[in-house]
Amino acid sequence: MLLLLLGIILLHVAALVLLFVSTIVSVWTSSETSTSDLWINCTSANGGYHCDPASTGEWIQAVQALMILSIIFSCLSLLLFFIQLFTLQKGGRFFLTGTFQILASLFVMSGAIIYTVMSPDWVPEVSAFGYSYILAWVAFPLALISGLIYVILRKRE
Repeated sequence: MLLLLLGIILLHVAALVLLFVSTIVSVWTSSETSTSDLWINCTSANGGYHCDPASTGEWIQAVQALMILSIIFSCLSLLLFFIQLFTLQKGGRFFLTGTFQILASLFVMSGAIIYTVMSPDWVPEVSAFGYSYILAWVAFPLALISGLIYVILRKRE
């Protein structure tokens, strides 16, 4: 049982780290001369580097909000797991923890889908999706799987 709990915590922390990195790091799309993310667009030309804030529309603000919500819900889920681990009765399930983690996964999925659909209007066509974008997509199934494990998991003594 202890190894199972350790594995679930490691899975949850891995998803949380991926959420933090994908939200903070500035490489959602990249090309040879520019990078774009949720917060700024940077281009390099003539030996200089110029950055503009990413405030071009409601859709990018929706992606920003969804990614932040996913981090908040995942952190709350981890906190709730530790609280329920010590207060839940024998045989009880971690429904609240699992619900928060599943919501976090749905938020990151929604944010990544919106970015996928809307980014061609915002970034140059020569740009490719960067590693932060890929990390967001990897965080989605990790968070969903850990949320489902929390829902299935029963507390033993």
